Amino acid sequence: MFLFAVRRIDAVPPLTPDGEEARRWAEQELSQAAYDIARPTPLDRAAQAVGDFIASLFRTQVEGSWGSWLALIAGLVVVGVVIAAFLVWGRPRSQARGAPRPAELFGHDEGRSAAQLRKEADDHARRGEWDAAIVMRFRALARGLAERGIVEVPPGTTVHGFARRAGVAYPNAAKDLDDAAAAFDDVRYLRRPGTEALYRRIAGTDDAVATARAAQPAGTSA
Repeated sequence: MFLFAVRRIDAVPPLTPDGEEARRWAEQELSQAAYDIARPTPLDRAAQAVGDFIASLFRTQVEGSWGSWLALIAGLVVVGVVIAAFLVWGRPRSQARGAPRPAELFGHDEGRSAAQLRKEADDHARRGEWDAAIVMRFRALARGLAERGIVEVPPGTTVHGFARRAGVAYPNAAKDLDDAAAAFDDVRYLRRPGTEALYRRIAGTDDAVATARAAQPAGTSA
């Protein structure tokens, strides 16, 4: 009877495992699915590392540490990035003006700016080439209003359609705009000779609308 009792006591697992047994029990416990869910992912660890780094910049350390200076520098860098982003993406009107211009203007391939067209018109005028000067100056007038977003001039727009739409934006200059379109038609299509007087009238109309504020945007001309 005594021997049997001893065997039963020896069969009970020890309550205090040795080092190897404890390691095995711990591995079995941690291998369960519940611990896999709680284990941080690589993204979690990366986010934590970034957060710790930023916190270290703003943490004031003792006895001559550079922590406060680094925090100030980091703050200035963040402010600089925000200002740069505003300057680049916060001005849609500047971006719109930088968009490519339509290649056609009143049936002619024309990709130059209003300033370039005015310069060429003035060059023709100085040489007494009034036909070319009138055509170039009217194109400059139209391109200038398109660049300012006052009157759009898509391909297929006629000079009189443009003049009507521009007259809506500038009612005080509506008649002068219509006369300028008629002068363009006379010289460009009817082959009537241009004159210095006609050129001066178109140039005056261009100068007037270029410096005036539109009553309202006229949109797309037809």
